[in-house]
Amino acid sequence: MVDLKGLKFSKMHGIGNDFPIIDESSGEVIPEADKAEACRILCHRHFGVGGDGVLFVVPSEVADIGYRMFNPDGSEAEMCGNGIRCFGDFVYRNKIVEKETMTVETKSGIKTIEITLEDGEPILFKVNMGKSTFKSEEIPMIADSEEFVDGEIEVIDTSFKASCVNVGNPHVILFVDDVDAIDIDKYGPAIECHEIFPEKINVHFVEVISKNEGKMRTWERGAGVTLACGTGATSTALAGVKLAHFDKEILLHLPGGDLEFEVYEEEGKLGAYMKGPATLVFNAEIQ
Repeated sequence: MVDLKGLKFSKMHGIGNDFPIIDESSGEVIPEADKAEACRILCHRHFGVGGDGVLFVVPSEVADIGYRMFNPDGSEAEMCGNGIRCFGDFVYRNKIVEKETMTVETKSGIKTIEITLEDGEPILFKVNMGKSTFKSEEIPMIADSEEFVDGEIEVIDTSFKASCVNVGNPHVILFVDDVDAIDIDKYGPAIECHEIFPEKINVHFVEVISKNEGKMRTWERGAGVTLACGTGATSTALAGVKLAHFDKEILLHLPGGDLEFEVYEEEGKLGAYMKGPATLVFNAEIQ
């Protein structure tokens, strides 16, 4: 087993999506060969710290700072929308990057974070989540159509209307009449591991409240039920605009809190700005 004694970290959450954050900006703290197991240990909610993933601050040659994220199962994720807000708060408060607008290198490209300060304290984080793709081969998924938008997915005993989008990581959005009536523990894992998704997928059930408001619940790939998913909420906003369920300014209610979105179109692709908070829970060292 990996020895984590003496490991220093911060525990943060973005509307309930929680993460231990480890600073490796000045050098490796956990050896690369041990990272997957270390993250499985750290994320365990009974034998570890608990988390929906682990974030690492790393150097970057192309941005102000670099970002890595590992899921609770030890797999490395491309990016997490709630995680990147926590990341921005962490690097700003710890003076790793002393900029109110910073660039962050992720596995899904370079993201820009704009920080809103109040009395010198960061309170809100606006992130350009970048452009999306709805192309089936880029999700990736097995489908006959170039895009899988408002299509049918058969799972267990039910057929859902679904739309798939990739915003640096893959998501399937299922618009339903009553999001609270969905048995997410039944349908979430079945859709995540459906044979049409060769790399699995993040699953989101969404209820439209109005043209500018929606409510959603998430089953995350590699993590299960989470209180929030920033990239999933971004994908929900984009799919909702594409299907004309939403206008371009949207408030989404997630179990852990709310996120705001501004959807834009650039070079024929939809993208979005996400705005929301990040919260420091505690700083700690493993004994």
